[in-house]
Amino acid sequence: MGIRDIDSTVVTALRTVVVTVFAWLMVFLIGSQSGISGISSNTFLFLFLSGLTTGASWLCYFKALEKGNVNKVVPIDKSSIVITVILAVLILGEGLSPWGAAGIVFIAIGTMAMIEKKDTEKVAGGPWLLYAIGSAVFAALTSIFGKVGIEGVESTLGTAIRTLVVLAMSWMMVYVVGKQDEIRGIPRKAMGFVIASGLATGASWLCFYRALQTGPASVVVPIDKLSILVAVVFAFFLFGERLNRRALAGLILIVAGTLMMLY
Repeated sequence: MGIRDIDSTVVTALRTVVVTVFAWLMVFLIGSQSGISGISSNTFLFLFLSGLTTGASWLCYFKALEKGNVNKVVPIDKSSIVITVILAVLILGEGLSPWGAAGIVFIAIGTMAMIEKKDTEKVAGGPWLLYAIGSAVFAALTSIFGKVGIEGVESTLGTAIRTLVVLAMSWMMVYVVGKQDEIRGIPRKAMGFVIASGLATGASWLCFYRALQTGPASVVVPIDKLSILVAVVFAFFLFGERLNRRALAGLILIVAGTLMMLY
């Protein structure tokens, strides 16, 4: 809702400010700031890489939302689960059950079912599909780098450190594309939604990286991606976006595949 009246790059930068403030406030509330001195250079490297891929994923995601429907963009973004699980098996050495393998297939088929041929065409000067795919790829890398970087670090502190990287990257992009002057003309209502989005993101991150710290990425990520159901429901009631039969079948396959990966 906040992106309707604001450039997507500006939205990304503004909500990152909210996420950063929220994350560091939590760090000082629980008193984990003292752990910074004990973080190894290797851990800092992976937290830095996780922050870079997060920023890249956000930029792609909100650019895709700017050009396409929520019902189409979100499923592709959430398909990062397939890439994440594959990388978790190959890089982190996590196991994959037969149910999990079948779940990946279900998710891939469901995602393809939710994309119609006409949806791949250029809209408003650029293909939203490419941005959505970019968002998924970078989101998968974020989970892998985050899993490695968060080990041995208090999760709230690790999350806050990552936000500093995302903050620097997102604002650099604002100035690179020359959108900094648009900040002054942002409607108050739109800014309210951007702030709400930032707070929700901060809360989601804190939960997600706490879960990653104590659980396998191949299980945590599928649960996180079930947020697709919430997104589709809100898209229907708030934006009037509807799913046709093919897309609905695809959504059912995605949810079924996600649940299968928990076994």
